[in-house]
Amino acid sequence: MEVLAIIGSFISLIGAFFLLLAAIGIIRMPDTYNRMQTGTKATTLGSMLFFVGIGLAHPSWWTKLLILTVFVFLTNPLSSHVLARALHFIGKSPLVEPYSGLSVRDDLAFDEAQVLLATEGSRQMEKGEAE
Repeated sequence: MEVLAIIGSFISLIGAFFLLLAAIGIIRMPDTYNRMQTGTKATTLGSMLFFVGIGLAHPSWWTKLLILTVFVFLTNPLSSHVLARALHFIGKSPLVEPYSGLSVRDDLAFDEAQVLLATEGSRQMEKGEAE
């Protein structure tokens, strides 16, 4: 039992380190999208490691911690994706001014434009057939 507590403490410490890296990354990243990506990936991994470490230290809590781990694993990336899509929809630029230029590539806007062109093309073909 003592060995599991030591291993659990070590794994929890690694998880806490990833949570610290997420906090530092949120401060250091240049724009909203990078901050969101840094916070999401590191906090997801850090939280999961922290929960596993606590579960090893306290085996009677495994069920609750497993539910928390699955919840964090499913909701953290999903919420980050939804927030990023909302930012893109309102027109938030992917990069701040010093980093913008020729390197900016907006695949989502390109895909949306392709769908719009295809939809308009099919509508015009339907109008041509109706006349």
